[in-house]
Amino acid sequence: MFLTAKILVFALSGFLRVAAAFDIGLSTKCVVIPKEMDMCHKIGYSEMRLPNLMGHTSMGEVILKSTTWQHLAHTDCHPHLRTFLCSLFAPVCLDTFIHPCRSMCVAVRDSCAPVLACHGHPWPHSLDCDRFPADEDMCLASLTKEYKHLHKVLPKPACQACPAVVEFVTHKRVLEVFCANNFVKVKLSKKRTVFGDQEYNIECQVEFITQGSLLPYETQSMIQQWLLINENCTQRMTPTHRPMVYLLVGNIEEGVILVNQVYRWQRRDSQLTLATQKWRYHKCL
Repeated sequence: MFLTAKILVFALSGFLRVAAAFDIGLSTKCVVIPKEMDMCHKIGYSEMRLPNLMGHTSMGEVILKSTTWQHLAHTDCHPHLRTFLCSLFAPVCLDTFIHPCRSMCVAVRDSCAPVLACHGHPWPHSLDCDRFPADEDMCLASLTKEYKHLHKVLPKPACQACPAVVEFVTHKRVLEVFCANNFVKVKLSKKRTVFGDQEYNIECQVEFITQGSLLPYETQSMIQQWLLINENCTQRMTPTHRPMVYLLVGNIEEGVILVNQVYRWQRRDSQLTLATQKWRYHKCL
């Protein structure tokens, strides 16, 4: 028993709380996690038990049901979201089922339910946190407090009303807006996945007005998260599959990223180009 626990501790990077094992008593088999389950790759193990903890009995059903969560996983709404979901959809192949702890479910739900609500979906009844064991049982526990000590806590993108997309503006007005915000240049394109969903290719170039402690790659990641969380805005910005370039202008307020204005950057738009060229030497009042 202790050897099994040690193996699981290694595989799941320290999420396990050890007490008594829990086996649902199903006849299961070990199978390789399919390539379609992208969110469950590089999580510390490569084989899963089938049927899984969601009651899915075929790999086709597992893939179909899990793909509805891929988009949420890409938003990084909680550092342990993938561990939580994969423990249910692709449980590690041991001689017992290991549930996520109730505390992990609550932590993930509290961070990610607002993102689902932004897309018009409630937290599902199938993931009701009361169904999961308390922390004194053998289960995967949330290490959010420890995570905060080991990692920089970054601002979170907000679910918000879509800012208006400005097509034409003078370079002087753009410079005034730059002085009151931070801004980022974003190139967007979209494609359809094999399941018919939209998937976005996001390229960012960041320009800081007030950088603070944030690094460019951190800001790029946060803007990408904002575009995924506010997918209704991203859809409006990509009416076709042709790549489009925008300037996103916004601020960080009380640990939350807010986008205040969106400028469409077209090739013929000399005013935006002029504003970005002048910005290097511009002095804000």
